[in-house]
Amino acid sequence: MLLGVNVPNFGPGTDPAVLRRWAQNVEGLGYDLLLLSDHLVVTPDVAEQYPKPFYEPFTTLSWLAGAVTEIRLGTTVLIMPYRHPLLVARMAANLNQLSGGRLVLGVGIGWARQEFEALGVDFHRRGALTDEYVRTLRTAWADEEDYGPGRIPIWIGGNSDHGMRRAVRLGEPWHPLRNTLGWLRDAAPRLQDLADEQGRPSPGMVPRIALRLTEKPVTGAGRLAGEGTIDQILGDLDELSRLGADTVVLDPFNGDPRETCHPETAWQALAAVAAHRPRSTEQR
Repeated sequence: MLLGVNVPNFGPGTDPAVLRRWAQNVEGLGYDLLLLSDHLVVTPDVAEQYPKPFYEPFTTLSWLAGAVTEIRLGTTVLIMPYRHPLLVARMAANLNQLSGGRLVLGVGIGWARQEFEALGVDFHRRGALTDEYVRTLRTAWADEEDYGPGRIPIWIGGNSDHGMRRAVRLGEPWHPLRNTLGWLRDAAPRLQDLADEQGRPSPGMVPRIALRLTEKPVTGAGRLAGEGTIDQILGDLDELSRLGADTVVLDPFNGDPRETCHPETAWQALAAVAAHRPRSTEQR
């Protein structure tokens, strides 16, 4: 299993020096992917969860590509309706080329109504726009003379049946975000059922889970995958592997913007997981 890290690219404790340290620590610990989230306008609904400053992912990943040399880079998730698809096609292809083919493009439909309004994008068409824009990316990238060789992996974010169906329909891995292990356990066969309904192969699952390391076990039905003792976290990763996930993204941000001022806590949790994960020279 490949392991990635969702690095906070927002909040009061985030600045270029911190982002560079995040990247170097994540690569130094042996993780396989470094991913950033996406917002363009920090409207009040966005700021409640992801306060300013917010570093735009393509710009930031392009800069970080020079600070780390091996780890793959990506988005979890790029809000697809916010940008013209040919702009995304160009930026993604260029970043992939400049980084030596290291880009993974996780995409989603978005949720922040006020941000959609600020950008002049129809909130109610965000699903249809995402489908259309992903197809446009593929069409553009088919021109390898212009956009460069190699297929950029796309992950389809979203926790609903609509998100699962979109992944099946577009033939890209499904990227669910932060939920319980029981929910993920039930979602795996549901994804297969939806694929069977469409007469298509199951697209596979690449979940993003929480990372919150505790000294005592976390119990109760509401425990998120990735929460608890190191044994609980490793057990979650083992079960996700058995469910067919070949890649899992760890998300160490647990909702309090003040966490960004003290990234050492997250780094310690990442170090604990890295110290116990199986190592393989073929993981990258």
